[in-house]
This record gives sequence, C-alpha cells and structure tokens, in this order.
Amino acid sequence: MASDNTQRSYSIIPCFIFVELVIMAGTVLLMYYFECTDIFGIHIQGFFCNDADLMKPYPGAEESSFIPPIILYWVVAAAPTAIIFVGEISMYIMKSTREVLIAQEKTIVTGECCYLNPLFRRIIRFIGVFAFGLFATDIFVNAGQVVTGSLAPYFLSVCKPNYTGMDCHVNHQFITNGNICTGNQMVVERARRSFPSKDASLGVYSAIFITMYITSTIKTKSSRLAKPVLCLGILYAAFLTGLNRVSEYRNHCSDIISGFMLGSSVALFLVICVVNNFKGTHSTPTKQKQEEYRGLPLMTFSRVESPLETLSAQNHSVSMTEVT
Repeated sequence: MASDNTQRSYSIIPCFIFVELVIMAGTVLLMYYFECTDIFGIHIQGFFCNDADLMKPYPGAEESSFIPPIILYWVVAAAPTAIIFVGEISMYIMKSTREVLIAQEKTIVTGECCYLNPLFRRIIRFIGVFAFGLFATDIFVNAGQVVTGSLAPYFLSVCKPNYTGMDCHVNHQFITNGNICTGNQMVVERARRSFPSKDASLGVYSAIFITMYITSTIKTKSSRLAKPVLCLGILYAAFLTGLNRVSEYRNHCSDIISGFMLGSSVALFLVICVVNNFKGTHSTPTKQKQEEYRGLPLMTFSRVESPLETLSAQNHSVSMTEVT
C-alpha cells in the first residue's frame, strides 16, 4: 500500500510518451519545415515605386546585428531553463518549502519500481511547457511572415528594382511583379519576412513566461525586493531587443508591436492553462494554523470589538455632550 505522501498511477508514463511527446515532436517538426525548408512559399507582396518607407539603408546580414540571432536564441532558450532548474532545486532544498511541495504534489509510483518525486515532476512540467510555448511562438511567427510577405524597411535597397518601362517618376505606381528585383534573391526573400518580428516575439514570450513563473511560484520572504528587480530587468531586456530591431531598420514599429502581442498572448495562454501549477504555497500553512486553534477555549482569544458597539458608543458620547 502507498503511504500518505505517495500516489499510485499507471497512466502517467504512457500519457507522457504517447501523447505529450508526440505533440512536442509534431511541434518541433513543423517548426523545422518553416525554418529550414521551402515547403511553405512566401506571399509576394506588391509595393509602390520609390516608397520612402522601404528605402532605408541595408543594415547587413543578421549576424552583424548588435544582438545576433544566435546569441538571442541561446539566451531566450537557456536562461529561462536555468532559472526554472535553479529555482525548483533551491525551493526543494529549503525545509519549509519542501514540506509544502510534498504535501501538495505527492510522489507518483508507476508500477513497482519507478518513483517520480515532486521535484522531478515540477522541473519536467515547467521546462516542458516553456519549450512547447517557445516552439509554438516560432511557428506562429513563421506562419505570419509566410502568409503576409510583409516587406522590411530596407526592401528596396536590396531588391534594386528595374523600373524600365514604368512611369514611376510621375505616378506612384503599384508594382505586383515579383520578378522586377535584380538584387540577391536570398536577401530579397529575407526582406519579405518582416511581419511579425521573430526576435520581439520570442524575447517577450520568454520574458513574460519566466516573470510569471518567478512571481507566482517562488515564495520566499527574502525575495520581496529581488523578484521585482529581476522581473523588471528581464522585461526591460526584451523591450530593448525590439527597439534595437527598429533602430537598425530591420523591422517596422508595427512588426515589433505585433511581435510583442503575439509572444505575450502565447505566454499568458500557457500560464492560464496551467494555472494550477502556478499556485502559491501558502494554502496549507493557513489550514494548519486553523487546526492549531481548534479546541482552545474562547477566553484565550483576544476580544474583537463589533462595529455596532463602536457606533453605539460614539452616539452615546454625542448625546452626553449635547445634554451637558
């Protein structure tokens, strides 16, 4: 028989292998098709001749950016994972927090040999949900870029369109011919993937998810000032990432705003869906405190004055003043 701190389950491992891992594998595979293949063709969007909004200077390859993609993606993926890992282990090491976690999440016994303690389950749960949301955000961003084909601010600088036979000097003619560009086709194709901004979406998703994890899960009295400072610093870094894209003419302001909205929506949706996993750890001690008071004589409790008694005393004082 399982003890009070253990719970027997024969479905958690099969559900994890045949449902959750399948969903995760499908998400990663779809992201791979968007990122590394040309199965999904980009919509060829037209433009006006000599459009000033599309004539910004070419800032160079993405690797030459002030925040290169390889560094951004590494920080976005590795930093929250490390924070979750260190945070869960630190809370489990503290005796008071460990007792509450064990009381809330029992050790799962699968079969006769496998034991899943609360620490292991929580680490897998939080990191798994975070990774799924990161891949899902990337899929949404790529889908938006492929469907809209929005043009980057430097599009005309790399497209180098051939205006021969077009009256572009007199009328602002709208050009829909995708073969008019004479520049490097790979750079031109990259310039057609501006909306929404991938860097802004991934950055704000990671920032909001880890911020809500810190504020909702880590419950220690010594972190009352450290948590707000850390969370604001993370959100500020994500905000600066979007501003950097605009300052380098790699995205429009609307691309950054839409990226922020997309990343925030995915993070909030996942947090709401797993709201039980973000509950505080103060419910059990409160219940224990109520049980401690049970059985004590009423005379041991301090007297609490009723509001009606206070009001009656005030009226009596007023009436006595009027009489005198």
